[in-house]
Amino acid sequence: MQDNNLASRLVNHVHASGLFPDPGLALLAVSGGPDSVAMLDLMARVGPGLGLRLAVVHVDHGIAEESPDVAEQVLGLAVQYELRGYLSVLRLGADASETQARRARYGELRDWQKRLGARYLLTAHHADDQVETVLFRLFRGTGLAGLAGIAPVGPDGLVRPLLPFRKAELEGWLNESGKGHPAHADPANVDLRHHRSWIRGKLLPVVRDRFGDEVEGHLLDVARHAADDRAAWAVALRALPDVDFQMAHGVAEVDRAGLLRYDGPLAQALLRAAAREAGCVVGPRRAARLWSFARRAASGKRFELGQHWVAETAFGRLRIFILKEREVASDRTTVRWGDGDDGRVKWGKWEIRWRRGRAGTPARDAAVTWVTEGPGEVRGLEPGDRIMPLGGVGHRRVSRVLMEQRIPRSQRRSFPLLTRGESVIWLPGICRSGVAVPAEGDAAILLEVAPDEAP
Repeated sequence: MQDNNLASRLVNHVHASGLFPDPGLALLAVSGGPDSVAMLDLMARVGPGLGLRLAVVHVDHGIAEESPDVAEQVLGLAVQYELRGYLSVLRLGADASETQARRARYGELRDWQKRLGARYLLTAHHADDQVETVLFRLFRGTGLAGLAGIAPVGPDGLVRPLLPFRKAELEGWLNESGKGHPAHADPANVDLRHHRSWIRGKLLPVVRDRFGDEVEGHLLDVARHAADDRAAWAVALRALPDVDFQMAHGVAEVDRAGLLRYDGPLAQALLRAAAREAGCVVGPRRAARLWSFARRAASGKRFELGQHWVAETAFGRLRIFILKEREVASDRTTVRWGDGDDGRVKWGKWEIRWRRGRAGTPARDAAVTWVTEGPGEVRGLEPGDRIMPLGGVGHRRVSRVLMEQRIPRSQRRSFPLLTRGESVIWLPGICRSGVAVPAEGDAAILLEVAPDEAP
């Protein structure tokens, strides 16, 4: 039967592409349409054998009148498959654009992924979506790498396991499975006001008429060739020692001086490849402006890449990363530590833990430290902040100490300062002050500060 063949092809594709390198919870984004319902049925069959636990999440955009009924159907499917189902309800209204709906949907999906601790987030994009994406990007003037279309794996555990399969195959799977799954036909998919709907409903039938049914296969070949080319640039980026490409914790870095050894087109191609490694898409025109910025900007300057992505010059390096809201906001908040015998508090992406005991000897640059009894606060850098280093003479500007430790300017305000009263007593892992230092063996507080994800 086709369904058995499709399931085995899916398993082969997962293994060949390494889509799920580690076991864990996989959150299935189920819209209620036939594609996502087919994904639910397929993953329910093969997921456990791949080491995956499954859950279902549905986002009701609040656009169509029937959306509450669709949400009820999806949650009913979750029950049928003995999976947990989760629902987000939005109120975007009938005038919401395709882009607005997509951004709101992914925001909700990512929130559920974080709340549930899901390692993977699965969407039901398939080969027909890939064809439309290639055409859409071509009309928007994409660079060659953009013609690779939708990647099977995205940032933060995003996986699209159905990309090798055509929509007709997935619908055939549902029809032949014998379960009679309900599937919602989204009216937006035939609304010609949306670009993708126009490509699907108007353009592709004309193109097939002219060039034959194999034209979509040729467009998928274009996407594969472009993906191979993009992969080659990723290899080249790492193979050039002058560029000294590094990728850690979502931040892509290159050496500015090394980059300057290459001419403009090659340097711009390398910058675009570095941005892609971080998850940022940089088009040809913006790449030319980014190259100009990389050549001329002073240390500590920023260049906006769009959608919260930025490039930053720091200590001879060019860094590309996305600004996270909680990191931007953390420097404006203050939280207390040291209340009670032991405890923990969060500040931005950092966690501060403490417990009471008998003091050891604090080191100047240790990751933990002892302080005299009493509470304090953690906050961000403020103008004029100074610290008196343990064992040193006089006070030093905190901003200078952070700079000497090669903390980029953009991260200095989100680096935690542990204070008591007007005194900065500790820059975790960097500098311990000579204030609030207990005598060895005295009753004291042991402090430990660590990022809940690598900074």
